[in-house]
Amino acid sequence: MTSAAAAHSKAGRTMKLAGLAAAAAASSGAVSAWAQGPGPWQMHDWTGWGWGGMWLGPLFMIGLLALLIAGLVGLVRWIGGGGGDGGGRVRSAREILDERYARGEIDREEYLRRRDDIAGRS
Repeated sequence: MTSAAAAHSKAGRTMKLAGLAAAAAASSGAVSAWAQGPGPWQMHDWTGWGWGGMWLGPLFMIGLLALLIAGLVGLVRWIGGGGGDGGGRVRSAREILDERYARGEIDREEYLRRRDDIAGRS
């Protein structure tokens, strides 16, 4: 075996040992808390919800996030004035007819006929 291969093999073993040591150190805290039995030092199940907390916790967080987003949207709409068609003003039939004539959707004869119909003239 060459010296480069031996150094590579030694580095691999060192990495494996370091990984095992890190895993052992991380699990030692959980094992000692488990060995002490139930109590406030355990993070899970100290509220008494059991497995229900695992499902209800994320649902409450999603609900809270939805309320936050709805509140922000409402605030932006309230500050911005609600958008849409200029505050909800209803256009008259004559204004709509004038706009259609201006856009060229109807010709002059049809415009005059409809204008007279709207005004109540025959």
